[in-house]
Amino acid sequence: MNYYCKHCGTKASSLASLTAASCFRHPSGANKGKHALYEGDEKSKYECKHCGTGFSSLSSLTASSCFRHPLGANKGKHEPAL
Repeated sequence: MNYYCKHCGTKASSLASLTAASCFRHPSGANKGKHALYEGDEKSKYECKHCGTGFSSLSSLTASSCFRHPLGANKGKHEPAL
């Protein structure tokens, strides 16, 4: 089983190793927090919960700015829908 970070899409083989490492796309700033678990299933397509845009990987999804982000257009990254 694989575990993924909901902020950056980093993949880890254990939950302990995922949550022990700093996240370069953490909402508080690069490396200002740990990876957070994406609680959805592995999918062939991941969609943003704010705008519905689809990507083939979590890392691609979380790398792009969202035009419907709650903080304002392009003021935050896409966030995965469960």
